Amino acid sequence: MLQVLANRTYRHLFLAQVIALIGTGLATVALGLLAYDLAGADAGAVLGTALAIKMIAYVGVAPVAAAFAERLPRRTMLVSLDLIRAGVAVFLPFVTEVWQIYLLIFILQSASAGFTPTFQASIPDVLPEEKDYTRALSLSRLAYDLESVVSPILAAALLSVISFHSLFAGTVIGFLASAALVVSVVLPSPKPSEPRGIYERTTRGIRNYLATPRLRGLLALNLAVAAASAMVIVNTVVLVQAKFGLSQSDTAFALAAFGGGSMIAALVLPRLLDSIPDRVAMLSGAGLLVAGVFAGPFAISYQLLLPLWFVLGLGYSLAQTPSGRLIKRSADPVDRPALFAAQFALSHACWLITYPIAGLVGAAMGLPFTFILLGVIGAAALFAAMWLWPRHDPDVLSHAHDDLSDGHSHLEDAVWTEAGFEHAHGYVVNDRHPKWPKAS
Repeated sequence: MLQVLANRTYRHLFLAQVIALIGTGLATVALGLLAYDLAGADAGAVLGTALAIKMIAYVGVAPVAAAFAERLPRRTMLVSLDLIRAGVAVFLPFVTEVWQIYLLIFILQSASAGFTPTFQASIPDVLPEEKDYTRALSLSRLAYDLESVVSPILAAALLSVISFHSLFAGTVIGFLASAALVVSVVLPSPKPSEPRGIYERTTRGIRNYLATPRLRGLLALNLAVAAASAMVIVNTVVLVQAKFGLSQSDTAFALAAFGGGSMIAALVLPRLLDSIPDRVAMLSGAGLLVAGVFAGPFAISYQLLLPLWFVLGLGYSLAQTPSGRLIKRSADPVDRPALFAAQFALSHACWLITYPIAGLVGAAMGLPFTFILLGVIGAAALFAAMWLWPRHDPDVLSHAHDDLSDGHSHLEDAVWTEAGFEHAHGYVVNDRHPKWPKAS
């Protein structure tokens, strides 16, 4: 898996990702302490609102940012967004009112909503070989999982010698280091073949996404993943500390079990995907998630919760990590930022649905009922994915053109039929092919 780090450009981008993630993790810990400092017993409400603002920024800003990514050099855009995030982090220690937290979080997460899809879209251009790109996806998944484990530990160590306000300095350093690493490499920036209006550029990614059958299946899988992971993220602390009467460290260990399962799946995936299709791996992962959520009411002790969370982590990584391969297969290089932005926005829209269900229904109706409800949502999403994503899903498709004249350069290998000029090639939805061809 580590062979891809021999590529200097990817190595610098991966290090930029890791450093920025650690900085973000430090900010997350510090933000929780800042909210408690300002709001006391209402800190939970403050953090819940901040999380909602984060999701709204992700859903609303990512497609707009993708429109600008088409016009701006990718390196310039990534560095600018890192500097914006560093600038926001500089102001966080000086916050004295709750509304200031909300404003700065919106700006910070809006910048992240532009940075992440653009960053993700650059990796396939840096690592065009499928095997290398698969390894990069697994490394990225590992980086996210390690961040969730390392950042709290690092924050705890730092808090023994500094105040929580100083943790924001780590965030600033992380974003500045990320910007420096991105500046140190040259990134490909494919140019559009023709100029497009702002509406076209803003909506293009979501329209192309929803026009592609495998990506409609991916959207359903996003909902299955969100249903299970929302239960873990929102209610682990409730299960461990309120239901089982255990400590904060036990909560952290339970979350580490989930992260550990995800990391193991990420390590296995590159070799696994050499022998089985993406569809089989991702549907199997979603099946594990659904089965795990339905098993939730039977996790009546901490000793049963840990292996359940581990299994959910396995399913989470299996279902989610290969999604970048689907985006790569489904877009021309110039359209990848728009499609990655669509995936970013739509997947977070799923969490925007399931987070409140996990929290509000859990508080009102109890956790066993919430497990079942989210299990039903996940199962429905899994069956939808199986239906929407065809079992037979080749890259090369035969299709006909009735919109081009004889002699057009795109029709060099085409033959005339009753439906028009027919030929076959690697098919993605784009300007020349705005719709998916009907199955023959």
